[in-house]
Amino acid sequence: MTGCAVPPWRGNEGTQETKMNIVQPPAPPLPPELVARFRKVVGDKYAVTDQADIAPYVTEERDLFRGRSPLVLRPGSTAEVAAICKLATEHGIALVPQGGNTGLVGGQTPHHGEVVISMRRMDKIRDIDTASNTMTCEAGVVLQIAQQRAAEVDRLFPLSLGAEGSCTIGGNLSTNAGGTTALAYGVAREMALGLEVVLADGRVLNGLSKLKKDNTGYDLRNLFIGAEGTLGIITAATLKLFPKPRAVETAFVGLQSPAQALKLLSISQNEAAGSLTSFELLSDIAVDFSVRHGIDIRDPLSIKHPWYVLMELSSSRDDACAALEAILAKGLDEAIVDDAVISCATRCPRHRSRKAARSSMTFQCRSPPCPISSRKPMRPWSS
Repeated sequence: MTGCAVPPWRGNEGTQETKMNIVQPPAPPLPPELVARFRKVVGDKYAVTDQADIAPYVTEERDLFRGRSPLVLRPGSTAEVAAICKLATEHGIALVPQGGNTGLVGGQTPHHGEVVISMRRMDKIRDIDTASNTMTCEAGVVLQIAQQRAAEVDRLFPLSLGAEGSCTIGGNLSTNAGGTTALAYGVAREMALGLEVVLADGRVLNGLSKLKKDNTGYDLRNLFIGAEGTLGIITAATLKLFPKPRAVETAFVGLQSPAQALKLLSISQNEAAGSLTSFELLSDIAVDFSVRHGIDIRDPLSIKHPWYVLMELSSSRDDACAALEAILAKGLDEAIVDDAVISCATRCPRHRSRKAARSSMTFQCRSPPCPISSRKPMRPWSS
């Protein structure tokens, strides 16, 4: 919660204007007696003071943002988070909550010497309820683990993004992550039914409701989702689960302009109804960058196009492929689509090629694609 009061021993330093990526003077050390009290809350093992050990928590993964902190706390329970917040408020200590440290804009970085609260130890999935189609998990659960646990009970947790192997549920909700399936399922805000939140003074707001039809009172949940820890620290959440798709199909399409992409989107929404899961527009620069600098990467299409669309259909029946082919054929007939290939590998929803396409816009193709503009039967894009 970076809006907390400036520590009283800093004098006027806290009122000075600062900018990101400018080296700041070293922060004054925390009084030893406060460090000792924080240690008592989480245990010596989980209170990090050595600067070499702190470095991964204050460095953004591309090394574009480097912060500084005298102390990293790694609580293992909601009660410990509450005790930390209460103590910090009493002494005017600024806190920065942190999930997987995968953000690319520096929001999780302690730029001014704040104490970091790493939520990674709070990684328990408390409950999976297939009757209500919900999962209740702690803030430090890695997104990919949540996806896998849902799949084990034949359900889908649809939030998916490039950093899903290391980002956490708490971070996803605190930043209201969008992900690649927002078109069908909404952003992170739409996937949360309830929250458990620790407020700045240490009080705990328990709103872990599984109820979908809840029209009572204020929706306090949405105050904290997207607030990036400024109003409170999310410690747990009840998430929506969905039926697991039986068929998933992905196509890579070449076209001339964003206007053509919008026409293809309209066709897709009309033809596929609620089956259209993802629809992402890529410029030729993005694809060219991946082809030039990736390892064993090439464009799935035989010629370059100014713009591309990466689209996905999913269905509870085995009709996704037929629907996708119908969409592309109509796009071709209306001179919207120039060329396209369909992946034969995406019948497994978490196939590596699909994840590569989603997260870094790279496409590993080992068999030559067949352009549908030839009007021959479409051969799958194999990877």
